[in-house]
Amino acid sequence: MIDSERLSIYLNSIERDNTELLNLIEKEAIASYVPIIRKDMQYLLRTLLTMNRPKKILEVGTAIGFSAILMGEFTDDDCTITTIENYDKRIPIARENIKRAGMEDRITLIEGDAQDVLKEIDDTFDFVFMDAAKGQYINFLPDIERLTESGSVIVTDNVLQDGDILESHFIVDRRNRTIHKRIRDYLYELCQDERYDTTILSVGDGVALTVVR
Repeated sequence: MIDSERLSIYLNSIERDNTELLNLIEKEAIASYVPIIRKDMQYLLRTLLTMNRPKKILEVGTAIGFSAILMGEFTDDDCTITTIENYDKRIPIARENIKRAGMEDRITLIEGDAQDVLKEIDDTFDFVFMDAAKGQYINFLPDIERLTESGSVIVTDNVLQDGDILESHFIVDRRNRTIHKRIRDYLYELCQDERYDTTILSVGDGVALTVVR
């Protein structure tokens, strides 16, 4: 049996490093207890972006802008990124980080609840990164369907709920049961709906990689 933690440490140690600014933002996030995407998820996202070379990206969940800037670093200069954030305290930090990266002309930050904001967007995107409230993914899906087209890629982070997704509803801590059910419902839709081709990867806390047919 492979020790997955040791394997992850080894693989992360041989990956090419991020830019100096991204490393600095990551250190600042860790120091202030702001969750950002894990190292192995960063590397997967970089590879997917390099492979797909999207022109229009939608991100649900900006936090302090780390992943939006990372996506900007690993896409062409004509790629635009629309990102949504609802947490008031993080929005000004995200805006400042986007400015530090010199990406104000490429990254558009929309403030508000994603469930409301998504309904107001009238565009299509060839790459979607979902990294917001896990219990809301299933509620976002109808609008994500509307905003994507054949060939679009949807990457959904944190879908394994630290392994709780494997457990019975009754074993999961009561306060997490609603999220548990909603994530299961979301994964079922992605895997069973014939409009999608989806694979679930045990990267970080789990990622659903979906291609729209």
